[in-house]
Amino acid sequence: MAEKSMLPSRFLSFLIAISMFLLIFSSMFLFQFSDNSLVPISVFKLILVNNASVYFRPNIKNEQTDGHFNSVTTSTISTIQTIRSQTVACPNSSFSKSGMVEGSGRMGCDPNQALLRVYMYDLPPEFHFGLLGWRGSSNQTWPNLSYPSKIPPYPGGLNLQHSMEYWLTLDLLSSNAPHVPRPCNVIRVQSSSQADVIYVPFFSSLSYNRHSKLHGKEKVSVNKLLQDKLVEFLKGRDEWKRLGGKDHLIVAHHPNSMLAARRKLGSAIFVLADFGRYPVEIANLEKDLIAPYKHMVKTVAASKSAPFGGRPILVYFRGAINRKDGGAIRQELYYLLKDEKDVHFTFGSVRANGINEAGKGMASSKFCLNIAGDTPSSNRLFDAIASHCVPVIISDEIELPFEDVLDYSEFCIFVRASDALRKGHLLNLLRGIQRDEWTNMWERLKEVVQHFEYQYPSKPDDAVDMIWQGVSRKISSIQYSGHRKNRYHRSQLL
Repeated sequence: MAEKSMLPSRFLSFLIAISMFLLIFSSMFLFQFSDNSLVPISVFKLILVNNASVYFRPNIKNEQTDGHFNSVTTSTISTIQTIRSQTVACPNSSFSKSGMVEGSGRMGCDPNQALLRVYMYDLPPEFHFGLLGWRGSSNQTWPNLSYPSKIPPYPGGLNLQHSMEYWLTLDLLSSNAPHVPRPCNVIRVQSSSQADVIYVPFFSSLSYNRHSKLHGKEKVSVNKLLQDKLVEFLKGRDEWKRLGGKDHLIVAHHPNSMLAARRKLGSAIFVLADFGRYPVEIANLEKDLIAPYKHMVKTVAASKSAPFGGRPILVYFRGAINRKDGGAIRQELYYLLKDEKDVHFTFGSVRANGINEAGKGMASSKFCLNIAGDTPSSNRLFDAIASHCVPVIISDEIELPFEDVLDYSEFCIFVRASDALRKGHLLNLLRGIQRDEWTNMWERLKEVVQHFEYQYPSKPDDAVDMIWQGVSRKISSIQYSGHRKNRYHRSQLL
């Protein structure tokens, strides 16, 4: 009888155990397959540069979204883990362990903790993305970042090297997109009274490159008209009048951009390539910022970067040789170096696969020459950095990006133009640099290359983030000067 009475009890325990197992299994199943997974959606989204996007949704195959097909294989889990490890939480923000701003239920940056709060004018598209051929719907000012594949790409070739305003504008727009993983040093605010700096989203370099020439019966170029309209707009704004434009940020990276308006807007903070075509009262290091060109060659992965013994070319230069003004030194150096067996010094351009050839040449060279051209700077310096080829800078008037926080002497060689033109001096100097010294600079190049990368979304300490940090330092200086001037303001009113 005892054995019979135990059977229902054992059977009941067995049913409870089976039920618990099925409950746990079904819960795990739902978390893995549901759109409402506990894993934040930002973990599954990876946005790449220039019109390439991959959207990861676990275990969903051949799903059509927005006209594009995306498939996920069994390797997705490891890919998601990699993306998660690369996703950087915003520093100094009140984040919970889930990576979301506490109490909001969404990922995002805390404006009160941002290094820099930026107000951006909602200028019409003709000043920015409209120059890329983008046309939004009625009354739409900005592209919808929810569809990365629809973000208009910036044109390639030489246009791309002056594309700073494009990356900065995208970064500001994405600072209000809660699921875009990016650093929180800068955030866009909706009121100018909350801002540290006022950003002017004019794609001035692209305007010059595409619209500075007259067409048909035009008497004034589109580029000139846009600059005139911009000046009129800014001069009429209370934000400009408040400090005379000193807290406004304008990107004019191409040396010929903003030619018509630069004097009228010279009190603003300019983001420039150099000061080669600016009078000192309009542009100077006290108020303005030097930004790196966007390099044209592909960045060499650190693991694939050839060491000293794997770079058979001692000195490399490929580019325009006959230049005017300060660039005349290129031709003189060409005649000094062209017959040396371990020197590659030739004419080259972006045409006929020129960028790829330059990338291969730099990655095979120990030293890459950066010689002054029509202006003190050129994109070649940043191509060399991306190739981990130690730059040799021969440009006496050059200004370098982020030099207040980067010591270029750790990874570059500087030679005065007058010394470089002394017969034998340059080669004797470079041949005298031993393997250990070169390797130290090579290792440093691999560390600093991240500071010269433009990308979307931005990453901590990349070129976009470094520019914003630099702007913050300029704003601090402006605020310091303003505060000093206000010391006796009250007594002067009495």
